[in-house]
Amino acid sequence: MNSDASTYPGGFSAILTQMEGRRGAVDHGPGEGLPPLDLDLAPLCTRIVQDPETDPAEATESRTGYARKRRALRAEFTGLSELACLNGLLIAHLRKREQPPQTAPLFRRLWTEQSAHLLGQLNPRWLVSSITTFGDHPANAVQRSVGLSLTVLFGMMKLYESERVFSGLTPDRAFPLDGKVKARLPMEMDAYSITNGGLDVNLLGRLWIEAGEDAAVAPLARHLLDMLIRDDRTLFRRLATMRQRKTRREPPKKAKPRNIAPVAARAQARDPEALRWGLVTTLKAPLREAARFAAHHLELGAHALHLYLDAPEPETVAFLDRHPRIHITQCTDGWWREIGKPRPEAHQLRQAHNATRALRDTAGTLDWLGHIDVDEYLLPDTPLPRLLAAIDPSHAAARVQPAEALADGGGQHFKLTHKAADQRKAVVQDIYPTFGMHLYGGFLSHHSGKIFARPGIPETRLGIHALKYRGEEATNATLLRGLYLGHFHAPSWDHFRSHFDFRRSKGSYRDRAERDKTELSDILAFLAEEEGDEGLRMFFDEVCADTPDLRARLAAHGMLLTREMDRDAAVARVFGALP
Repeated sequence: MNSDASTYPGGFSAILTQMEGRRGAVDHGPGEGLPPLDLDLAPLCTRIVQDPETDPAEATESRTGYARKRRALRAEFTGLSELACLNGLLIAHLRKREQPPQTAPLFRRLWTEQSAHLLGQLNPRWLVSSITTFGDHPANAVQRSVGLSLTVLFGMMKLYESERVFSGLTPDRAFPLDGKVKARLPMEMDAYSITNGGLDVNLLGRLWIEAGEDAAVAPLARHLLDMLIRDDRTLFRRLATMRQRKTRREPPKKAKPRNIAPVAARAQARDPEALRWGLVTTLKAPLREAARFAAHHLELGAHALHLYLDAPEPETVAFLDRHPRIHITQCTDGWWREIGKPRPEAHQLRQAHNATRALRDTAGTLDWLGHIDVDEYLLPDTPLPRLLAAIDPSHAAARVQPAEALADGGGQHFKLTHKAADQRKAVVQDIYPTFGMHLYGGFLSHHSGKIFARPGIPETRLGIHALKYRGEEATNATLLRGLYLGHFHAPSWDHFRSHFDFRRSKGSYRDRAERDKTELSDILAFLAEEEGDEGLRMFFDEVCADTPDLRARLAAHGMLLTREMDRDAAVARVFGALP
């Protein structure tokens, strides 16, 4: 339950006062102080700290802050190297508001030149203190980011592990699965999925990668992270144990039943030179976009384009209907009455209805019919008839993998999903650092692709992403390799923004179902409601905009597709000038 009362009386003013209360500078007496920056470090690795109670060199009457801290540290580091003790003394000074000017550079020098020695000498508490000091006194942005991130990580671990011991369970024991209660998490957070959640891997993986970007902080940070994943008393190990238990408890997934759409013998073997293919699309687009779509695919060799105009414009009909391979159906209210079917409210249902009509009507005239949208363009590596003719005769359908066009790049560059490029899911966050965690493959739109189907198979229906046989998805389908579907989903900022509200309510950005993780719909809803166009533009620039940096990151993971395209030139070649 929310409350206006702060957990800390006085709020952050009191928090800061308490935090600053012990940060007064260390005072020094005559002859006391830290060594110079150019100190020779090597001898300190072999010199051993003696107990200050018996060490004549430490006999002093001084009661300064420096003297008290030095004696305390030497007592703690007795038997270890002088370099390890110096690291502790430097950290003690760097925790204060002020310190001698050589303190931070000397601390970083220790870790740059003697990290292996220090890692062998220091216990985990001092290792954590050292990484915290990198966050407070960095030489660069990477040291600050890694140091502060690990400070928060280990600080929160100390807090929740300290509270957890009151549960009656030791740190190495995972909670029983049957003890879960239904409750909302604080700050309206979505619950972590024990079996499918990736938060732990993403958190640790990003820290590991970023730590490797700086030679001074890398050995320390990665050593701590490695210790963390090897310790069997951490939250991460307990979650892994719970995941294993839950996986063992869940019944094995049943194999998907086979649903074979029967392919007629006469349709199985085709000579590429004689093979006939076509497309069906339901479109509601300006003439220029419809002409671009038609011209591109006619030049690829489509034998028939079945265009169902959802809101027919006379100019579009007159312009396209002149071409002998274009077959136009005007989906007016009168047409829906004529076929005896109420016009479906959802555009997805109208698309599936029209595609199925075309699949039925092209039996005997086409060998393959593809169902794609007006903003989607087939991008084959080799002539399409060869690819279609090479499909196994037993397959009734073939799926085309999507490639999403980068915005404002002239239609030359497309991105692939990590799966299409055979990459790990984690690379998506490397490519899109702010929003990648919530985007499958970095896509805004569908990532399942579209379908080519063989016409003439009884009891089949052609949907948006699948061929159905007797009401269920046909399982004798394959991936059509050598072909991508270039999707101009958000070709510009203006296009993205003008289509945003419709896509949030009825299209690809809508909230689809109850789930336990944050997805694209949640992110876009938050940005729209909390930050408006400024937040949406930040999202668009990272995820959609065609920039050299994004292309380089995509290319580094094999997820960039480049194709030479001039869609307006294709229109001029096929149709002539637009009216």
